[in-house]
Parts: sequence; C-alpha cells; structure tokens
Amino acid sequence: MEIPEEKYELTPVENNVKPARRRKTKSRVWNYFTVESVSAECKRAFCNTCRRSFAYSTVQENGSTKVAGTSHLKRHLEKGTCGATTGLDNNNEGTRRTRANSASGASTGVSESRKRRYRSPAYTAVFNPDICRHDIARMIIMHDYPLDMVEHPGFQSFVQSLQPQFGAVSFKTIQGECVASYLSEKQKVMRLIDAMPGRVCLSLDMYMSRNSVGYVFITGHFTDSNWKTQKLILNVVLEPYPDSHNALSHAVACCLSDWRLESRLFSLTLNHPVPEAGLENLRSHLCVKNPLILNGQLLLGQCISQTFTAMVIDMLSAGRDIIKKIRDNMKYVTTSQNHVDRFVDLKRQLQVPGEVRLFLDDQSQWNTTYQMLVSASDLKEVFSCLDTVIPEYKLAPNMEDWKQVESICTYLKPLSDAMNLLVSSSCPPAITLFQEAFSIHAKIACAATSGDPFVCSFIKPMQDKIEKYWKECGLVLAISVVMDPRFKMKLVEFSFSKLFGEESPLYVKMVDDGLHELFDEYLTLPLPQSPAYSVNHGNVDRADEHQGGNLSEYGLADFDMYIMETTSQQLKSEMDQYLDENLEGRSSNFDLLEWWKQKRSKYPTLSKMARDILSIPVSTASPELVYSTRPRELSPHARSETLEALVCTKDWLQHGLPEDFAGLDSLAVSDLSNPALKIEF
Repeated sequence: MEIPEEKYELTPVENNVKPARRRKTKSRVWNYFTVESVSAECKRAFCNTCRRSFAYSTVQENGSTKVAGTSHLKRHLEKGTCGATTGLDNNNEGTRRTRANSASGASTGVSESRKRRYRSPAYTAVFNPDICRHDIARMIIMHDYPLDMVEHPGFQSFVQSLQPQFGAVSFKTIQGECVASYLSEKQKVMRLIDAMPGRVCLSLDMYMSRNSVGYVFITGHFTDSNWKTQKLILNVVLEPYPDSHNALSHAVACCLSDWRLESRLFSLTLNHPVPEAGLENLRSHLCVKNPLILNGQLLLGQCISQTFTAMVIDMLSAGRDIIKKIRDNMKYVTTSQNHVDRFVDLKRQLQVPGEVRLFLDDQSQWNTTYQMLVSASDLKEVFSCLDTVIPEYKLAPNMEDWKQVESICTYLKPLSDAMNLLVSSSCPPAITLFQEAFSIHAKIACAATSGDPFVCSFIKPMQDKIEKYWKECGLVLAISVVMDPRFKMKLVEFSFSKLFGEESPLYVKMVDDGLHELFDEYLTLPLPQSPAYSVNHGNVDRADEHQGGNLSEYGLADFDMYIMETTSQQLKSEMDQYLDENLEGRSSNFDLLEWWKQKRSKYPTLSKMARDILSIPVSTASPELVYSTRPRELSPHARSETLEALVCTKDWLQHGLPEDFAGLDSLAVSDLSNPALKIEF
C-alpha cells in the first residue's frame, strides 16, 4: 500500500532496524493562531485576527499535561466569523488537490474511512449584513415588535453573540428597511388589483390611539381572475378628528385614489357605529365618481357582528346588577383555595351532575361573561347552600336573581352561537349569516310579547337594532342567498313566511324586484376597465363567432332581424333561466365560486353579478375582536409615520402573495402594467 508522501517518509532498512516514521506535519491551523500562557497551569490559543481565545493545554492534578486538539480551532475558521477564513479555504483547496492526486495511484485496499479523514468541509458560511437587516425588519413586522428594539442593549448583545461581524442597527435604518418591504409588497398587491376582473368591496374599522387620534383601517374584498376570494388591508389613514362627519369620506377617498379604484367600488361595510350625518356625507361623496348599483341600496352596510355585539351590550347593561352579583360570588370562591375546596366538597355531597367548573369572566370579552353566567346557573344549588359550609358567606343570590340569570342566558345563547360561527371561519358564507340573522330576529320578535318586565327592559332596544339591520342589509343578505344555486329564492320565501307571516309575499317581491333590477343594470353597465376581464370574456366570444360563422355573410341579415323581433319577448333572461332550474344538491364540500366559474359561459352576465355580490363582506370583524365590548385601541408601540407600512405589510406577508400574478388563470393577462407608486407617510 502506498503511503502519501506529504505525511510519511520511508528510510532504508539497515541491521534489521525498522524504518522510523517521520513526525506529522504541523497543522496549518497554527498559521492563524498563537499559543499564549494565561497562567502557570494553563495555555490558550488566540486567533490572530479576532483575538478570541480557545483551549490549548492544562496541567492536571497528577502533573500530566492535557492538550486539546485542533478541531475546535478549525471550526472557528470555517464559520467565517473572522477574516482568516479565505486563507484557510485556499490551503484546504490545495490540500484536497494534493490528496486527490495521491489517492489516484493508491491501491484498491485503501479503506473508505481512510479516505473520509482527508475530506474538508462541504461549504463555508457567508455572512451578508444586508440580508440580516432585511430579516430583522421582517421579524419586527410579523410580530409587532417596536422599531427601537434594535437599539436596546439586550438585543444588540444577543445579536453580537450570534454574529460578531454584524454592526449595530439604528432606528432610522430599520425603519427604512420596513418601508422598503412595504413598497415591495405593495407592487404585488397593485398587480393583483389591476388583474381583478370585477369590482371591489371595502370594509372600514376605526382604531383609536392613546391621544384620541383615529386611524381608519381599510380592507379590500374582491374575487380575483381565478375566482378566489381575496381579503387584504389596503390603507391605514390617520384621522385627527374621528368624530367629524367627513372623517370616513376622506379615508375612503385616499384609498380609492391610492389604488385607482374610483370607478370600481361596489360596496362599503362599516364595522363601527357611524352617525347618520356621517353616512350621508359618505354616500354623497361616493356618488361623484362611482356608478350607483341598484340606486345605492347596496353601497353602505353594517357588519353583522357589530350589530350582534351592540345587542349583547344592551342586554348586559340591563342586567348589570345581577351580573355584578354573580361576579362577586365567583370572586369570593375562586380567590381562596380554602373556599374552592369547600365548594367542591359541597358540590360532591349535593351530587350536582356534570363537569361544571367555576369561571370568572373578563369584562372586556362578553363571551366570557356569558360562560360565567352559564356556569353559575348550573351551580346555583351549590351557591344556595354554600353558607352551610362557609358561615361567613352572605352573597347567595335569591330566586329572583337566578331567574334573571336564566333569562339573560336564554337570549345570549343564540348570539353566542352565531358569533362562534363567525370565529370559526375567516369568511363565513352569506347563507350561514342569513340563517343566523333570521333565527335571532324571530326569537327577539317572539320575546317582545313577553310580560316579564326584566326581559322587556332589554328586548325592545335589541329588537330595534336587528330590525334596523334587516332594513339596511336584508336585501344584500337575501340576494347573496339567491346567488347560491342550492337555495335560490326558495330559502328566502321559506324564511320570510316564518318571519313576516301574511306580509311575506310583499317582502319576497321586494327581493325579486331588486334582483331583476340589479341584473338589468349589469346588462347595461359598461365592461370594467380591466385587461383581465377582456381576456377572460373576449376570447370566449371570439371563439364562438369563429366556430359558428356569420350568417350575414350569406345574405341572411334580414332573416336574423326577423328572428330577433319575433322571439325576443319569448326568450328567458339568464336570471329567469337560473331561477327556474332545479336546485343543486347540498354537499359539505360545495364550492360556490367554483360553481359560478364553471357556469360563466352559460351565464355570462349573471356570473359577473354573482362574483361582485359574493365579494360583499357581511361580517368583517377579526376573530380576536368579535367578542370585544370596548373600542378598538392601537398598540402603545404604534408610530403614526410607519403604522400603515407595518400593518399592511404584515397582512400581505401573512397572505403569502406570489411574485407574479400573470399566471392566476389560464386566460389571465400576461402583460400587466406596473406604474410608479407614490407613497406618503
């Protein structure tokens, strides 16, 4: 077996003396390290570049010297944390070439383990400070960290321990990185909106800062060219006087101008109470550049979750005394372990069924108040007898109190169930919300005839709110249900007969008239100025024309006119044809938008109408705010100059926008314009 020349040297055999091996060549690591004594018993190896020290040798208790190897020194150089890496890489490359040449003439008996010892690391890490700054900006955006955290000593120390070469980052630098990420992501959103074949629906939320300055969060809802629902935060607009009548008008105008949507707005959904003067100002402003669909009946609407929450607040306000009494009872038991133990023992003795637990609510979340009342009602027998085991307990509610608790729970339950449906889905279907709104309205109407004074104290204001919602938004809900081929007008007729009794035909006719009037408007409306629309529909028309030919070329133009005049009154419209067809089967995996996508050649106009109608956000509240009873507040770390960039970019990153929207659909636009963006903070 040949032995590599660089490692060993052979000497002639004389007088039966075995050849002596030459000592191994000194490791190249020592070209970059120097051994220095730090004490009488310890020596350490210092890097010549960064002066970091590593173990070299120590004197043991028995007098022997323990010498460390060089593997940890090599690892330091391979990490790339100091400038000595380049030289080591060159030397390693030379060593690899030498060993490869030596191994080429070696016999096949050389073991694989012997070869493996001469391999060098597969790669060397490369440090890029620009990528690090970009990743820190993304981290701050995604987790709502304050921008000035990069100047905190603890953060800087942590970063230095990970990468000594990474210099300190200033507040201004990281602010610029966040704005750069915002501008980059905004171009993607702009391309997505430019490719939108239909119209856009907006929802408005008002957030307040600690100094009473308002911020309007504007979210866009639309169906893209691939018939997928999109929901993106488009703007965060500062409003110094949020209670003024033109605050929302200014915010909406900024959004429409920023995204070039002046003629493409379909509806607005409000997620907070707005006075009538503010609504009129907003409506008159939007009439200037946006064509009113159905005489503006679909233009403005309330978020259904906001309506439900307002009804809950009415109920909790009427029962605030008994709710406080139940809360005090829960506090008395849950804040003392001794009281808890006695309560549990008494519950066991009374054989109260179920796994009911004591529960203390969070007063800012009304669903926890409901859970507390339900828990107390189930344990009322234990509370009534608690003074037998805790003599000083004097807070037990009386029978009238428990009756009020049961009344509140009875009317809170349907609202709680409806809200749970909103939380379980980021975009609940209109059919679900229609059924919930119908069911709650029916129960409230039935309760209005109750002779219980306590129930009447909160039922009347609740009834006013749900009737106001039906008056303003009932048509949108009903038309959305009709656009579902599994229900059409049948569910509307059935529900209205239960809700309005003998007057139901009048309300059904209102929906039917509004539906046909809306369809007639879509027949006469100009095509949206969207290249995606012209491609999606124009190609189909040209293909049909090419396939069928033009009869006028054969001298039959007069005959075509005669056919049109004699049969136009007999032909059914797309709307009537759709309504007359049988209902689709109800399956759990039915995709409503996909159904309309497949039917767009059969219903070219009706599919456009369905696409816009089904984009209207009936509910817009985020899951974490659905149960909140307090005004929405901004984080104390929020800064007005970068708030829009941080909020929007976080939403867009979570959405996962692709780099290119040209391939959204097989018929989508291949060349989309990318205009310059003007961004102001």
